[in-house]
Amino acid sequence: MSEFTIHTIESAPAGSRETVQAIQQKFGFVPNLIGELAAAPSAVKAYATLGQLLEQTSLTTVEQQLVLLTVSVANGCRYCVAAHSGGLKAAGLGADQIEAAREGRMLADPQLQALQRFTLAVVETRGHVDEVDLRAFLDAGYRKDQILEVLVGVAMKTLSNYTNHIARTPLDRQLEAFAWEPAAA
Repeated sequence: MSEFTIHTIESAPAGSRETVQAIQQKFGFVPNLIGELAAAPSAVKAYATLGQLLEQTSLTTVEQQLVLLTVSVANGCRYCVAAHSGGLKAAGLGADQIEAAREGRMLADPQLQALQRFTLAVVETRGHVDEVDLRAFLDAGYRKDQILEVLVGVAMKTLSNYTNHIARTPLDRQLEAFAWEPAAA
């Protein structure tokens, strides 16, 4: 059981209210993660800012959501896997490919597969990516600056995945259709 409060706009500290309100306007509700991050204005603002910055990268919406999903699967974050499965669906990725990404299986699109593999390598090696994974990413048509853009997504998900693990964030009703459990070890 979490001892973290899931804040509303009204209950959030004054320094968090504007950010929480903006997220509510964007998504139509205040996700439980945002309600928890709102306890610390710097945390909710950092998460929202990283999200805005990721949206400004050269990565497509599908690519952004794939990075976020891949990090969340690697970190075993039930909440974020559900959220970004919904994000991939909204971005137009097919259900079979979303399921493949959630299960860590090969994706049909070789460029998306290279992105998923590179993102996973970043997380698993804590940034000590070997030359083979780096070269595969670049050979798939990505650029060196996009390596750094992937890192924006990794940073964003590290903040939220770890928050969800510590706070034991309950899944929002809006995300229940995308519920996910990590594979048994």
